[in-house]
Amino acid sequence: MIARFFHAWERRLLAVDTNRVVRPFEWGLDWLDGAPVGGAPDERVRAWSDAALANPNWFSAPSCEDYTLDGDTLLFPTALITPHAENNTVAARYFPAEQGDSPRRATLVLPQWNSDEEGHVGLCQLLARVGISALRLSLPYHDSRMPPELVRADYIVSPNIGRTLQVNRQAVLDARRAIGWLASQGYERIGILGTSLGSCLAMLAAAHEPLVRAAALNHISPFFADVVWEGLSTAHVRAGLDGPIDLELLRRLWLPISPHPYIDRLGTRSVLLVYARYDLSFPVKLSEQLIADFAARGINHDVTVLPCGHYTTGKAPFKWMDGYALVTFLRNHL
Repeated sequence: MIARFFHAWERRLLAVDTNRVVRPFEWGLDWLDGAPVGGAPDERVRAWSDAALANPNWFSAPSCEDYTLDGDTLLFPTALITPHAENNTVAARYFPAEQGDSPRRATLVLPQWNSDEEGHVGLCQLLARVGISALRLSLPYHDSRMPPELVRADYIVSPNIGRTLQVNRQAVLDARRAIGWLASQGYERIGILGTSLGSCLAMLAAAHEPLVRAAALNHISPFFADVVWEGLSTAHVRAGLDGPIDLELLRRLWLPISPHPYIDRLGTRSVLLVYARYDLSFPVKLSEQLIADFAARGINHDVTVLPCGHYTTGKAPFKWMDGYALVTFLRNHL
């Protein structure tokens, strides 16, 4: 009965947004520099994806010196240039800690997919009040980075296989450059916090960025493709994928942007895994699978289970429970 209540609430909250568009399926080979020439499109994308997964430097980029802090807004160039000029300048909002702390602590915050510019600002302000500076990153194709033809951030998750790979890679490279800026400001202990899509990106960044000491991952899954295929929030994306591709192939093609291959890279970092018991967007079986993967590998982690769903996490009192778990974890591990 409780599950039915939350599932109905989740569907009502989903229905508030009426601007979802079913976009056509595309292999996106034009986004994949160096993809093999000739052969079937699926084979070419698969070869490119396999090479990306095997490349230890796929999430690496040259260091950046071109940072501009104007008030509380940090701007810097992205490491992966896209066809949309607006998306090639990274924007982040800086919330310095309100009280002195030694050693200096900071957290990079990655909001959820389609978050507006105010998303997670309250959480950043809370972190700053407890002595942890926060830097809120605008994900690719969000906020000021959204080109005029979009009303939603469709280009980061869509039925275009190659574009989804590269834009999520871009987000991780942006996160690493943002962490580099925090280190240049003298922060000695740096964490990362991500929600939903931001959680996936935060784990990828934490697995590849040695400056990250702790990662708070809010809504979790081991596989990018499975969430898109099975989740309530991405049903319109699934509608564009269904037919030209199946889940098994999609999972393989999007494996480079999935947490699963990189779990062992987390090493001794402290990790918080948060999921919602009645989540229809990040199906619970996927969250439980990632937790089991962490346990099987002996990766240091804590688990918090919220008594709500995905969208209802943003509603009182669940947003307070979630915020308390995230902030407490970061205070204890930074």
